[in-house]
Amino acid sequence: MDRRAFLGAAGAAFSIVKPELVRGNQRNSAVRLALFGCGGRGTGVAGSFVANTSAVVTALGDLFEGQLAKAKDRLDTLAAKASKPAIDRSQLFSGPDSLERVLDSREVDAVLIATPPYFHPEHLAKAVASGKHVYCEKPVAVDTAGCLAVIETGKKAQGRLSLAIGFQLRHAPPYVQIRERIRNGDLGAVVCGLSHYYAGAIRRPEWPNASPQERRLRNWIHDKVISGDIFVEQNIHLVDLNNWLLDARPVSAQGTCGRRGRRDAGDCASHFNVTFTYPNDVHVTVTSTQFIEGEWDVAVRLFGEEGNAELRYDAPVRITGRKPWNAPGVGKPEKTETDAAVAGAFKGAIEDADAEKERHWIESITSGRFLNEAEQGAESTLSAILGRTAAYTGRTATYDEVVRAAERWDAGLDVRKL
Repeated sequence: MDRRAFLGAAGAAFSIVKPELVRGNQRNSAVRLALFGCGGRGTGVAGSFVANTSAVVTALGDLFEGQLAKAKDRLDTLAAKASKPAIDRSQLFSGPDSLERVLDSREVDAVLIATPPYFHPEHLAKAVASGKHVYCEKPVAVDTAGCLAVIETGKKAQGRLSLAIGFQLRHAPPYVQIRERIRNGDLGAVVCGLSHYYAGAIRRPEWPNASPQERRLRNWIHDKVISGDIFVEQNIHLVDLNNWLLDARPVSAQGTCGRRGRRDAGDCASHFNVTFTYPNDVHVTVTSTQFIEGEWDVAVRLFGEEGNAELRYDAPVRITGRKPWNAPGVGKPEKTETDAAVAGAFKGAIEDADAEKERHWIESITSGRFLNEAEQGAESTLSAILGRTAAYTGRTATYDEVVRAAERWDAGLDVRKL
């Protein structure tokens, strides 16, 4: 059986869970998963859970009722293919109190949080307080205060709940392999690095009949405070990969950014150029866009005294130099479709990353060997905030300075009035 067939077979089976680990009953003890935040990314990840793990999606929650029907249709179709039950209509929750109702449901053991990043600290804290296992999309917050709150939430989950953060690229098999080679010294001492995330504009509807607050929430990806801006919301994957590959977090950063080229009504930047300094005077530049036409390309490169590593989202994943190596089975580069990329559905080196990460989290619940990625997720988010701060201010900023400042952003939103 080839690898993809094996992964599909693994996802089609139900796992038997120790009753004390989840709230499920013994008639059907697969982990019962709720999706909170039924946009494109959230629905896509929930669908991946259905297709690639033993989990069953049993509930949906969203501020906007219209999001629920679209998510239910898509997830029910995937569930039918996997011989899993459809979502009962009694488990569809909308409105300002929808998260509380999801967490109060006796049909839910775990929750996938895929809401705008501004709300992640609050939603993560509520999920842990309710006793649910939780998988929270990145970034964990948009500001330093939120990151510090997530670390405290992680302490409350320690040893009793499984808490994962959506840095799935650490689970992409080619990336896992190349990281081991870097750790074993195949590059020699790393000197510097260059990462890029060249993305096109993310199109959103105008919502002409919506209030200004509702329009901000529906098009949160264009709103600096709700999203964290593109460096924290999108480019954080590159920052997290560099931290992981170097086994370190940055000491300082300097950078620039601007908005020229964007045509949406929001206030996010169109591009960032940030250079991080890591321990041992290692310099890594991260450059990004979110406005260009006809291009979507992502890669991380590290340059060492004896070799060089290249990790692309598509292909190749390789080492050149004294110990050359190519990741097996990655194939040739394919054109990345914008709509797929926006939802995180890439072909090539990372196409199995979500599934691998999701299986790891579900297995941590069923085995009782609970994950706790709160601190790691906060550290990567703080590293991205460091880069954003340096670019915003135009001066060198340090990681310790950013943490001490405990910056707190206020979106001025009251979802209860929508």
